[in-house]
Amino acid sequence: MQQWDVIIIGAGAAGLMCAIEAGKRGRRVLLLDNGKRVGRKILMSGGGRCNFTNMYAGPENFLSQNKHFCKSALSRYTQWDFIALVQKHAIAYHEKTLGQLFCDDSAKDIVDMLLSEAKAANVQIALQQTITGVSFADGQYTVTTAELSRQCHSLVVASGGLSLPNLGATAFGFQLAEQFGLKVLPLRAALVPLTWQPADKAVFEEISGVSLPVTAEVNGTVFPEDMLFTHRGLSGPAILQISSYWQPGDEVIVNMAPQTDVAEFLSAQQQAHPEQEVKTALAKLLPKRLVEKLLELKVFTNQPLKALNPKSIKQLADSLHAYVFKPNGTEGYRTAEVTIGGVDTDYLSSKTMEAKNQPGLYFIGEVVDVTGWLGGYNFQWAWASGWVAGQYC
Repeated sequence: MQQWDVIIIGAGAAGLMCAIEAGKRGRRVLLLDNGKRVGRKILMSGGGRCNFTNMYAGPENFLSQNKHFCKSALSRYTQWDFIALVQKHAIAYHEKTLGQLFCDDSAKDIVDMLLSEAKAANVQIALQQTITGVSFADGQYTVTTAELSRQCHSLVVASGGLSLPNLGATAFGFQLAEQFGLKVLPLRAALVPLTWQPADKAVFEEISGVSLPVTAEVNGTVFPEDMLFTHRGLSGPAILQISSYWQPGDEVIVNMAPQTDVAEFLSAQQQAHPEQEVKTALAKLLPKRLVEKLLELKVFTNQPLKALNPKSIKQLADSLHAYVFKPNGTEGYRTAEVTIGGVDTDYLSSKTMEAKNQPGLYFIGEVVDVTGWLGGYNFQWAWASGWVAGQYC
C-alpha cells in the first residue's frame, strides 16, 4: 500500500496548480489522471493558444448558486498572480479582446510551465489511472485502481465536469461528492452553441458561415460580441456567453446592429439616396447574405428608400434591434466548454475548498458549482481554487 500526504484526482488546470502549491509546502503529492497526458483542456483551449486568464476577472464574471463563494479564492490568487508566473517562465502572450490573454505561441507553453513547477515541488504524476473505488477510514482515504491501492490524508477532487467527453470527461467527481454526502446541483452544458428548431434550420442553414457583431440577450442578461450562423444553429462568442443563462423555452433577443441606430441610418440614406433600394442600404450595415435572408423572411419589403415612411422605418429598425430566435436546445456536452452546476458550495469552505462534513476531502475547479464567462475566467477559477486548496491540503 503506497502512502501519500495528498492525492489529487485530475491533472487539469486546477489539479496541477493544487499539486504545485501542496508540494511547495513539503507535502508528498501524487497527481492521478485517467488520460495519457496532463492538461488536455489547456492544450486545446483558445484554438491551441490557451486563453489562460482575463485581466478583468472578478466575482461578477461567475455563475453560482452562491455568488459570494468564489470571492475568497479569486481575491487571494488573482489574475495578476498567474500573469506573474507566466512572466517568470518568459512565456510571450497578448491580449486578444476584452482582457482575454493568450499565449503568442502555444498552449503547450502553459502546460510545460506547470509541469516544470510541479517537478520543482517534487510532485509525482501517474497517468492512465482508472480509479475503481475510494473509501475513508481512520482518517485516511484509500484510492484504488486495477493495479494498486494508495492511501492519503488529504484527497483533492479536480476531475472537471461533463464537457468535452472526448477529452476524457466523466461524472466521477460528482459521484464521489455524493458518496461522501455532499449535494450536487443540477448539471447542464454551458458556453455551448444553441441549436435550431426544425423550421428555423430549413430557413437559416443556407447562411451558415455568416458572422456579425451583435448583442445577445436572455432574461435581461446581455452580451456584446460576434454571432455566427451554423448548419446546426447559432454560435460565436455572444451566443456561447448567453448560453450559460439560457434555459429550454427561452427566447434569445439579438440586436443585429448594436453600434448603429438603424432608424437614423435609414433616414439619412433616404435623404442622400432616395432611389436606392432598402436591401442595398441594409447591406452597408449587415452581411449581404443575411440581408437577403431577412428579405425572404419578409422582415422588410424591398422598395426604393423614398417609399418608406417614418412608421415603416421604425418597424424595420425595431425588428433588427430585437430579432427573436427561439432555440431548440444546445449542442450539449460534446462541444460545451464548461458544465454549469456541480458540487454545492454550501458544503465547502470558501477559505480552503475542504468539505465541511468530511475532513481532508477537497473539491476544486469545474467540479464545483462555480462557472465563469467565456474569455479565460474558468481558467482563473481553476488557478485560484487550486492554489487555495494547495495551501491547506
